[in-house]
Amino acid sequence: MLKNVTECNKYKNRDMSTERHEEYQYLNLLKDLLEDGKLEEGRNGKTIRGVGAAMHFSLENGKIPVFTTKKSAWKTCIKELLFFCKGQTDNKILTDQKVHIWDGNTTAEFLETRGLSHYTPGRDLGPLYSFQWFHWNAPYTGCDADYSGKGINQLQKVIDDLKNPETRNSRRHVISAWNPEQLDQGVLPPCHILFQFIVTDDKKLSCLLYQRSCDEFLGICFNCISYSALTIMIAKMCDLEPYEFIHYGGDCHIYSDHMQQCQEQISREPYPFPTLEILNKRENINEYVLEDFKLNDYQHHPQLKGAMRA
Repeated sequence: MLKNVTECNKYKNRDMSTERHEEYQYLNLLKDLLEDGKLEEGRNGKTIRGVGAAMHFSLENGKIPVFTTKKSAWKTCIKELLFFCKGQTDNKILTDQKVHIWDGNTTAEFLETRGLSHYTPGRDLGPLYSFQWFHWNAPYTGCDADYSGKGINQLQKVIDDLKNPETRNSRRHVISAWNPEQLDQGVLPPCHILFQFIVTDDKKLSCLLYQRSCDEFLGICFNCISYSALTIMIAKMCDLEPYEFIHYGGDCHIYSDHMQQCQEQISREPYPFPTLEILNKRENINEYVLEDFKLNDYQHHPQLKGAMRA
């Protein structure tokens, strides 16, 4: 078990004279892995690995955990989130926006390893996050099909219930991307598999995410931005106040060729987190566009690059 799983708000590895910064939860997690992680040979390369971690980030007053100890491509992250929020599964929609997160998973060679050679290379992702959010368990026939009204719209049900004062305090605002019946139809089984919204004090909206597989250097930075932004969006739509994003990680790992970059990153002092404004209140979540998002006061250290794994 990783040391910081029960230390998520204590930041015990740092001696700081200034106010404690929430980004140290992430930096301490990297430090724990570098010092105590176990070397493992995984599906797509060697990693140092730990099990179980938790991080809590405040979303009050527009604050959002866009990590500052390296430059985060936050617009790329928002573009992918909006892709999910439209129920889309065609990677070309992303590549046309210069988003290449899924390119390695849609090559003809990779699709063959997944038994998906009938998918169109460079395009079809299969029934992943966006599909399960909006069309849970509908028969999947390709990224060009019209799935309107098919399957279960998990996300819309949660939004409707959060808008309703009589149901917003429910403990059942849960959305799952892990569908055992369709796992082998996606280019990858989902990594961030389940999230829950909770309202406290009748107005404060929190999101809890469980992620089974955590690429700590590249992926987690994106996941924290994405689900925090989603929470802020939904709070805006439902006349609630963003309160907290909580990330639970299962298999937490650093790829062997990311270790040097992580060593550099943990040596850096974080800047204050930026704030996110949602400029428009949309009636439907699939109507949001990139121009609706304004990030303020994002100060950051230089970029640290690393190879993505398919």
